[in-house]
Amino acid sequence: MAVLKVTFTKTKRDKLAQVLWILNWISVVTGAILFSLGIFLKVEINKRGELMAGRDIQYVPNMLIAVGLIACAINFLGGKICYDCVDSTKFLRWKLIMLPYIVCTFFFTFCVLVGALMCYGMHWELEESLDMGLTQAMRFYKDTDTPGRCFLKHTVDMLQIEFQCCGNNGYKDWFQIQWISNRYLDMSKKEVVDRLRSNVEGKYLTDGVPYSCCNINSPRPCIQQQITNNSAHFNYEHQTEELNLWMKGCRQALLESFTHIMRSIGFTVLITWLFELSVLTGVRYLQTSLENVLRQGDPNSDSCGWLLENSLMETARTNMSIIKSLGKSNQINTGDNGDPNIDIPSTSKAHYGPEAS
Repeated sequence: MAVLKVTFTKTKRDKLAQVLWILNWISVVTGAILFSLGIFLKVEINKRGELMAGRDIQYVPNMLIAVGLIACAINFLGGKICYDCVDSTKFLRWKLIMLPYIVCTFFFTFCVLVGALMCYGMHWELEESLDMGLTQAMRFYKDTDTPGRCFLKHTVDMLQIEFQCCGNNGYKDWFQIQWISNRYLDMSKKEVVDRLRSNVEGKYLTDGVPYSCCNINSPRPCIQQQITNNSAHFNYEHQTEELNLWMKGCRQALLESFTHIMRSIGFTVLITWLFELSVLTGVRYLQTSLENVLRQGDPNSDSCGWLLENSLMETARTNMSIIKSLGKSNQINTGDNGDPNIDIPSTSKAHYGPEAS
């Protein structure tokens, strides 16, 4: 029994072909949009590439770019097919191509769905990558004279200013690393030497942060040194002076920014998937209805279209039996060609009769 069987008149078939032609061209535009979104996401990730480490998350934009290009090609071909199918006599030139086209389009729409799910599912990988990358960038913040690292100070400072954040998880992260280069430490001062010696790893650790952590909305001049020392500043209580520094960590700020981008892209891809699925359904109805017209021999007659000619279980059994039969035929061919000792019966006597002997 056919699944979702629908009867079409000639007028309905022609209108269906015309609508599908328009929808396929719209799908070409959506494919270009997917391609553009992939490029945009790739640029955003590369822009923050110095602050990411551990995981390669380029596979998401790469997949969006590939899906966008394939969407343009498939829907361009689909538009040409549907345009010709307005005239049922031109369907013959596409008859053998339409079923493989529908199968390929089905797997393509599945890839679009996977792309949408990947956009929503990369949150944890992105968080881990940012956590490792920011920690590493902060560790090399002071290495302004080291090739390959000299740009990290500028990158981190601009990040903290742009996203109004400080540190990885918060401003106290700067207390745990040496972010001031030894080049700018006065070794003649006993305080500096004692601080270096007091640390096991010989690092100069302070309760201070870079200037880029300063909150521009603070009503008082920024306090970025001796942050935890209340007596070092007039009318100051570091536990309540939340306006002095940015409280949000940069990992959270970047993650929120990327999450917003990924959710927007994922929603767009999901809408595109639903649209592609509806176009695929219409093309399937058009194909089966036109094939039934050819069987009937009258191009003006009514015909039935369906998604599956048989039920889902029957279709699965049929496909399995076809696969098994192909496997058996391959085994038989392999046995005949591979065994040189197989006796091939002679037909010479049967052909030529007794006189041949």
